[in-house]
Amino acid sequence: MLTPDDPLSRGIAAAIAVGLVALLIWRAIRKDRREYSRFRRYRSSAKRRAMMRRWLIESLLLFGGSAIVLAAVVHPLTGSVLEAARAVGWVAAVVGWLSSPVGMLVLALAAALAVALTIVGVRSARREGGVVMIGDIAALLPRNRPELGWASALAVNAGVVEELLFRLCLPALLFVVTGEPLSAFGLAALLFAALHAYQGVPGVIGTLVVGLLLTAAYVLSGSIVVAIVLHALLDLRTLVLVPVAVYDVHRVPGTRRFPPALAALSLSEPEPEPEPAAEADADAETPETR
Repeated sequence: MLTPDDPLSRGIAAAIAVGLVALLIWRAIRKDRREYSRFRRYRSSAKRRAMMRRWLIESLLLFGGSAIVLAAVVHPLTGSVLEAARAVGWVAAVVGWLSSPVGMLVLALAAALAVALTIVGVRSARREGGVVMIGDIAALLPRNRPELGWASALAVNAGVVEELLFRLCLPALLFVVTGEPLSAFGLAALLFAALHAYQGVPGVIGTLVVGLLLTAAYVLSGSIVVAIVLHALLDLRTLVLVPVAVYDVHRVPGTRRFPPALAALSLSEPEPEPEPAAEADADAETPETR
């Protein structure tokens, strides 16, 4: 079993970590930017759904597969790094305070405030005709009812596989290398943010903040399920709640073009639309499949 006290274990863990980080960064630089740039130009709902389906499968294989492989290597350490983090003086103090009646009340009030702010934000966005987004994520919002299904699947999948990798397994591996729990969690959160470089600098910063909050939720609660649920809810808010509540995309049937309410979210020049005669061949869809 790998252990932070063994130099050989640290060397093996460092090699595995470097290989995984290199793979993920290489993919983010060489693949994610190019695919997202192409995705932004799509006007065909069929092409957008095909790309969403591809992203879902690749996420399951890459992030989910990496989490499974790492879990086989570091499973006994996932509890150790969590216990070590919760044993840090100020972390233990926060955990104790949150377990008190006052702390639980504050958590309940914070949750109620988050819900209230979401409702107010949605109402304001409907009046203003749009929402303010952190990072280049507008193209990810579903444009019609069929795309909502894929967006929901992407959100839930991200909550599961990304938390298992970046909050549960990768910190345990990095704990063997650093021998210190908080730095292990911090490095995993930095990698999580860096992989969102396709969203631009604001997106990376926003993702880093979210990643640190999810890390805090896991460490303070002691349950990875809490982090998974929070991550999935945050993504569902962005990819499902906002498009439905603000842009009424659930009322838009499958279509090749953007709904008018979302036309302003196009950030790139559109791809050329095929001629009417070629349209049926290029994108044969029946009303039942849209």
